[in-house]
Amino acid sequence: MEKKELICINCPMGCPLTVETEGNEVLSVTGNTCPRGESYARKEVTNPTRIVTTTVRVREGREKMVSVKTETDIPKGKIFECVKQLKDVELMAPVHIGDVILENAAGTGVNVVATKAVL
Repeated sequence: MEKKELICINCPMGCPLTVETEGNEVLSVTGNTCPRGESYARKEVTNPTRIVTTTVRVREGREKMVSVKTETDIPKGKIFECVKQLKDVELMAPVHIGDVILENAAGTGVNVVATKAVL
């Protein structure tokens, strides 16, 4: 049996969690003050994911960069591949909130979208 210590990031409480695992199976989660903490801990030790946020270049706009993010979380192991794909992306203004900037980022099936408008 293995114990892993985590801090829950689902809310500002930041509960200290202890997760007991055996192989890939979660045996128990303690320390959480709400059900979201247990759900977060189980997912974090079996299949950690993150939302990727970054910026990409914009040509002929009022601003030179626009903020973007993945529509949903992607596997943690795909983050660097996703960012690498965005490195050379250059958009032509105007860019609108919600515009799809990159489809199927890093083969995850998740799109990257603009989170700001640039005219």
